[in-house]
Amino acid sequence: MRVFKFGGASVSNVERIKQVAEILKQEVNDELLIVISAMGKTTNALEKVAENFYSGKKEDALQLFNQVKQQHLTISKYLLVKEWLSCEQLLNNFFTEIEWLLHDKPVREYDYYYDQIVCVGEMLSTAIISAYLNESGISNKWIDVRDIIRTDDNFRDANIDWPFTNQQVQQLLLPLYQKSKIVITQGFVGATDENESTTLGREGSDYTAAVFANIMGAGSLTIWKDVEGVMNADPKQFPEAQLIPELNYVEVIEMAYYGAQVIHPKTIKPLQNKGIPLYVKSFLDPSLPGTVIHEGVVKKLPPIIVIKENQVMIQLSSKDFSFVGEKPVGILYHIFEELALKPTITQNGAISFTCSMDDRPEKIQQLAHQASEIFDVTVEKGLKLLTIRHYEPRLLEKLTENHKIVLQQQTPETVQVLMR
Repeated sequence: MRVFKFGGASVSNVERIKQVAEILKQEVNDELLIVISAMGKTTNALEKVAENFYSGKKEDALQLFNQVKQQHLTISKYLLVKEWLSCEQLLNNFFTEIEWLLHDKPVREYDYYYDQIVCVGEMLSTAIISAYLNESGISNKWIDVRDIIRTDDNFRDANIDWPFTNQQVQQLLLPLYQKSKIVITQGFVGATDENESTTLGREGSDYTAAVFANIMGAGSLTIWKDVEGVMNADPKQFPEAQLIPELNYVEVIEMAYYGAQVIHPKTIKPLQNKGIPLYVKSFLDPSLPGTVIHEGVVKKLPPIIVIKENQVMIQLSSKDFSFVGEKPVGILYHIFEELALKPTITQNGAISFTCSMDDRPEKIQQLAHQASEIFDVTVEKGLKLLTIRHYEPRLLEKLTENHKIVLQQQTPETVQVLMR
C-alpha cells in the first residue's frame, strides 16, 4: 500500500490530468490511495465566492461561483465520453450544495462559510479525475473524504478525531480495495459529527495524505508537484534555487514551521511516528529522482530561504510600565489559542511583547480589541518575514538590502528578519 498526493498544479488543466493518468499506468500492480487537491487556482476563486457571500454581495458570489462551475464542466467535457453523464450528475450535486448556501444570508462566523464553500473544489476535481481514469482503463473507486475524516468544529484549521477516523478507514475505505487497487479521495477536507464540512488549514492536502499513510500503514507517501523536488527556496522567487536530494524529518519540520510551502507543517508527524518515508517528485518528469525525506542524519545542507508576505506586527506594551511577566503573556497566548492565531515570530522586552503573524484581518482586529484591555496595542501591516536556515552573513545582507528591518532574531542555525 502506497499513498500518492497530487497538488492543484498537477491537475490544473486537461494536459496535466492526462499526465496523472500516465503516471498511474506505471503503478497498476500496487494498491494506491490517491489524494487530490482542487484544480489550479480553484481554491482562490472559491475564497472570493465566500468573501462576497459574507459581505452580502449574493449576486457577485453566484456569478463568481458560476465561473468555477463552467470551468469544471468544460474540463470534464474535454476529458469524458462514456463517463460524462454520471460525472455530470455528481458535479451537479456539488454545485447545488453550494448554490443553496449562497441563496441564504450569513448568520454564522466567516470561517464556517469559508469551509462549506471552499471544500467543494476538491470534490469537483476528484469527481472528474476519477471518471477520466475509469474511462482510460485505470479502474478506481471514488470516496467522499468527509465520510472518513472526522474533525472538531475549529473551522479553517480543524483538528482530526483520530480514533473515529481510524474506524471509518477500516469500515468504509479498506473494503474498497476488494473491488479496485486504486481509491481516490480529497485532500484538505473533513467533516464534523454534524456533517458540516471543515478544512485542515491551507495546503492541508499533504496532511490528509500523511494521515491516511499513518492509519493504513503505507510503505511510503509520494507528493507530486510542479517542481523537481524540495528546493532550498521558492524557484518562482529565486530562479537560482537548487534541489535538495535528501532531508530528514526534523529539518522539514523546521522548514514547515518557518513557512516553507513545499510541505504542510502538520504533515511530517504522522509519517515520523511510523517511520514512513516521504518522496517529493515532479509530475512533469517522473524519471527525476526528486527528494526523499526520512529519519536519518543529513549533512551539508545549503542555506534554506523562506519568505512570508502579508505579515502583521503587533506591539503590546504595559499600560503602567509594569513588567510584562508570565500572567499577561499567558493571557495573550490564551487569546491566540481562542482565535486560532499562530505567531510567526515573538520577542519579549521588559515592558513590551512584540509578535508577527499572518494577516487575517477579522481575527487581527479581534486580537487587538481583546489585548487592549491589558496592553497598549500597535498594529503594523504589510510586512515581510524572511527566514534563513544554515544562513551565511553575505546572503542575509543581500536579501535585506533596500529593506527596513523592524524585528530580528538569530540563533547559530537560523535567522529571522521582519522587514518593511
